[in-house]
Amino acid sequence: MPIPQPAPTPGKTDWVVHDRLGLFIHWGIYSLAARHEWVRNRERISNADYQKYFDHFDPDLYDPRQWARAAKGAGMKYAVITSKHHDGFCLFDSKLTDYKATNTPAGRDLLAPWVEAFRAEGLKVGFYYSLIDWHHPEFPIDGLHPQRDDVEFREANRDRDIRKYAAYLHGQVREILSLYGTIDVLWLDFSYSSRDWGWSRGKGKEDWQSERLIELVRELQPDVIVNNRTEVEQDFHTPEQFQPRGWLHVNGRPVIWEACQTLNGSWGYDRDNLDWKPPKMLVQMLIDGVSKGGNLLLNVGPTARGEFDPRALWTLEQIGEWMRLHSRAIYGCTQAEFTPPLDCRYTYNPQTNRLYLHLFAWPFKHVHLDGLAGKVAYAQLLNDASELRFSDFTQHDRYPTSDPNALTLQLPIRQPDVEVPVIELFLKE
Repeated sequence: MPIPQPAPTPGKTDWVVHDRLGLFIHWGIYSLAARHEWVRNRERISNADYQKYFDHFDPDLYDPRQWARAAKGAGMKYAVITSKHHDGFCLFDSKLTDYKATNTPAGRDLLAPWVEAFRAEGLKVGFYYSLIDWHHPEFPIDGLHPQRDDVEFREANRDRDIRKYAAYLHGQVREILSLYGTIDVLWLDFSYSSRDWGWSRGKGKEDWQSERLIELVRELQPDVIVNNRTEVEQDFHTPEQFQPRGWLHVNGRPVIWEACQTLNGSWGYDRDNLDWKPPKMLVQMLIDGVSKGGNLLLNVGPTARGEFDPRALWTLEQIGEWMRLHSRAIYGCTQAEFTPPLDCRYTYNPQTNRLYLHLFAWPFKHVHLDGLAGKVAYAQLLNDASELRFSDFTQHDRYPTSDPNALTLQLPIRQPDVEVPVIELFLKE
């Protein structure tokens, strides 16, 4: 089947569809609670009761150079950090609010050294920014607000003006796109116009004045890539916590897409969450996404002292070891025109004309590749560049297959000692 070709978009997307693997970072004062970044929502915490996290936010071990080295070591090529999450707290020195890192014991803008550190390691940089804000005095009390069940509070705040909040939102986006040089990704989150709580409707692009917002973004950073969550179509789509079954299509057309995934089910630091995904699963998710034309943005939630959890660091190291040996089956690759065997994925690099077979399950002695007879010049295991012998069905019919045009690869009995073995196939011109 032909490889899908997404239509051109306003931003500069060539680098992101090449780099394929990025780091997501959710960090804020919710890391002190260590119970998920939605702790205010989940536990119905008021502004007054949430204030203790602001008052005690002092990340004395914060060294973004270590974060950047960990990301680079994992094979990541870009990173996106939360400049402001739903609780309204800002990691940057916004002139539009006092609810920011410079007014906590941290006492400084935390984004500036982050941008510098990640650029120094050669990574592209991006900012996440929440369209909703549970702290702002003009953001309406909707069905997601932490104090939504407090009827007296809700009634007392019925006159909040979303237009005033939208002006604040636009002003902060102007700040984060003006203070830190070139920004490669703007990751906006989120609209929910389809929701109706009876006493409050969901917020959509009219509330955010999304068209004007996007105009502002393009004026400030013409090449930045912007996701789809303003409900105004832009550069890429962001399925969250699931893997699409195939290349993501919107309105019948293929789009650039990036799956965002967590290490343990929580975006922010969650001390007692033990649902850590094993490295093999995460490597398979990366491969699966690239085999369908997509990216993986893998999240880490740093601690309140400003460090990556040791479990997160170990996971990144394991991914990095796999990427050290197999990155050319990821970078610059996309969906292939061939259908892989069961429990396998193909990725394809159109620049080198090489096809990569990723084996999620190791077969016994042989693997049959339908449609590839006469099309392969050379085959090798990618981890050590050891040759694999192969034969076409038409030449050796003692290997039965379902496709008379299949190619049969001869494999060693034991799987290579890597999370996912990869076979590199040099296709004939």
